[in-house]
Amino acid sequence: MKPYCFANDTITDSKGASLHPLDIGLIRGYAIFDFFRTVGTHPLFLEDYLKRFTLSAEKAGLPLDYSRDELRDIIYQLIEKNDHKDGGIRMVLTGGISANHFLPARGQLFIFCEPLMLPSQEKYENGVKLLSVDYVRPLPAIKTTNYTYPCWLSLDWKSQGAEDVVYHHDGRVSESSRSNIFLVKQGQIYTPQRDILWGITRKKVMELAGNISLSDFSLEDLLNADEVFISSTTKRILPITRIDEVQVGNGKPGPHTRKLMADFLTMEIENAGAVKRN
Repeated sequence: MKPYCFANDTITDSKGASLHPLDIGLIRGYAIFDFFRTVGTHPLFLEDYLKRFTLSAEKAGLPLDYSRDELRDIIYQLIEKNDHKDGGIRMVLTGGISANHFLPARGQLFIFCEPLMLPSQEKYENGVKLLSVDYVRPLPAIKTTNYTYPCWLSLDWKSQGAEDVVYHHDGRVSESSRSNIFLVKQGQIYTPQRDILWGITRKKVMELAGNISLSDFSLEDLLNADEVFISSTTKRILPITRIDEVQVGNGKPGPHTRKLMADFLTMEIENAGAVKRN
């Protein structure tokens, strides 16, 4: 974490940022957040993230005392004060101190600049493995801080050579724990539309690819896909070449995945350039 953050309604030393121990963000896990990257010093797709964050606050019933314009100004101030380049920025709005330790109240807003490590080049070149899990994200339309189950599952991922999980339930695949998921079959790209967090990177992938089918599909469909990839802020587009012990396609990142990976990098550069010119 960088030296300066936004806490207690001001930009301050990060070491002094604190949360009351009875905040339900801590004792109940009720809070929202969002996270985005900077390309150089330019926040990538910032307007999309600000929109999602403010909508999450509204849907979660958490008062947010700052407009998108005010949030944007704070973010740029933090980037400048921290000399923050090619990193991450996290916004958190807690559930507040509740009279009955349960009902959401007026919480605290924190904004932090963080270092960021993207997946290794080897993972982009060779793909990674996912483990299938019968589960559905709670409150998928809200980006909450509740990642208890996948955090617990992650204790065992490394021993199984996995990068993450893929959720499925009642015959439908939804998403990975921190990413959206896509499959390619006979040249057509599919992605789920229910029980998912509507990812910003997912949105950009859909813009790049054009004709993507929003469709339910099963774990069996995923295992029999020609290509599978996931998308997220911290992964960009990452090929999936194995699910459980089943090889996906020919076991290598496919042509549609590779093209989207390249196109997304171009989009990043163009977006950062447009922000700089403005």
